[in-house]
Amino acid sequence: MAGTSRHDHEMAVNAKKKLTVCSDPVERLRLQCLTRGSSGIKGLGRTFKIMDDNNNRSLDFKEFTKGLNDYGVLMEKDEAATLFQQFDRDGSGTIDFDEFLITLRPPMSKARKQVVMEAFRKLDKTGDGVITVEDLRGVYNAKYHPKYQNGEWTEDQVFRTFLDSFDSPYEKDGKVTKDEFISYYSGVSASIDSDVYFILMMKNAWRL
Repeated sequence: MAGTSRHDHEMAVNAKKKLTVCSDPVERLRLQCLTRGSSGIKGLGRTFKIMDDNNNRSLDFKEFTKGLNDYGVLMEKDEAATLFQQFDRDGSGTIDFDEFLITLRPPMSKARKQVVMEAFRKLDKTGDGVITVEDLRGVYNAKYHPKYQNGEWTEDQVFRTFLDSFDSPYEKDGKVTKDEFISYYSGVSASIDSDVYFILMMKNAWRL
């Protein structure tokens, strides 16, 4: 898979270094998530999902600070308040969950986005803008997966687990949208400084 443990380790080390000199609240939160590797932002998303008791996909300040705390993000209350205000653009006292996660995503260069979209289009065999188990047949080889080899999982279970790694914390529905795919790779991308290396990794991973 294209988000390897080596990348995650490099990302964690880089993020910790940058944290010591960073003062922007949004960037600081992003870096704190990235110290946990490429799925760090997704993990924060899961924590907020648990916080969102009424499932309205928005968070008030109390839910927001509790979520940060539960996820182990260290932040002073006034820093959290500044951060919250940056996301609460309309001053309603709540922040839109999806908007928050999109803003938190590390930005990707145009060249990186292009290769991520190339991979998405290759996986989306039916061309309907969503990757499903059916799309993966013949594109992704499940037979090399250790749990398939030892008979623990069927091919479909391997596909489903693969899709879940891209899926948003809100919906583990066995379908991966373009947004979820980009979100996953923006996490991986943050650990790789060189565009050339990122593009090479994507091309090798997906045989583009």
